[in-house]
Amino acid sequence: MNDYARIEKAMAYMVANAASQPSLETVAAQVHLSAYHFQRLFCRYAGISPKRFLQALTLERGKQLIASSESLTNTVHALGLSGGSRLYDHFVQLEAVTPGEFKRQGEGVEITYGLHPTPFGEMLVAITPRGICRMAFVASTSQEALLAPLAKQWPRSTLCHCPDTTRYVVEALFTPFTKTKCANHSPATLSLHVSGTNFQIAVWRALLTIPEGQLASYSQIAQALGTPKSSRAVGNAVGANPIALWIPCHRVIQQSGALGGYRWGIETKQQVQAWEAAQHSPLLEPH
Repeated sequence: MNDYARIEKAMAYMVANAASQPSLETVAAQVHLSAYHFQRLFCRYAGISPKRFLQALTLERGKQLIASSESLTNTVHALGLSGGSRLYDHFVQLEAVTPGEFKRQGEGVEITYGLHPTPFGEMLVAITPRGICRMAFVASTSQEALLAPLAKQWPRSTLCHCPDTTRYVVEALFTPFTKTKCANHSPATLSLHVSGTNFQIAVWRALLTIPEGQLASYSQIAQALGTPKSSRAVGNAVGANPIALWIPCHRVIQQSGALGGYRWGIETKQQVQAWEAAQHSPLLEPH
């Protein structure tokens, strides 16, 4: 079992057993490590301690945020659509496929892809010269099944397996915030190259404005877009998100506070939410 697989298994165990508050020793035993070595491994790859991750799980952050009057009355501001803070200070830039690119169906475009381990499971990453065009958890799905949407969307493109070229996409996610986005440096923009309807792209842009460690409901996003009756359509657009994690559809939950759906599994959604919350919540003790 590799290190990422151990972290994935440990997170899954904590999600399933959060109510019983398993000890560090108990979780470490699930991945056949001593508590000392497990603590160091988890902090190294997840960027937080097991204790902080477990604390985030027990906060039930979604229900608290959505139930608060502040999150409802300040929806637009919270989503960054009124000139407020935006995700990564524009570190992530979303670009839509142009009509010309759509017509050419990827002719002359080389799409580079690779499979990479993460604390939440193996991921497929695919990039064009203009940015990331696909990012998906592999789980039990075959590589061929994950590549099929790319071949359908870009039928005249050339697929090239080169994980060394796509590795930076995953590494950027798990590099400590202060190292990549400190005040004295301006990191290069991470570009996303997506294809979708105008409404889908508007929803994906809205998702990018939800701050790390915070959540929003489908109806809140619909209101922020000026289409308050389009919650169902927003949900469909969220479900069609082609780029996991970087377009943070995991930050969208139901108005009731329930997690809602997630194309890569509810357990994975809960793990990602807890990981983000543990890194950004001032309520948690430092590790």
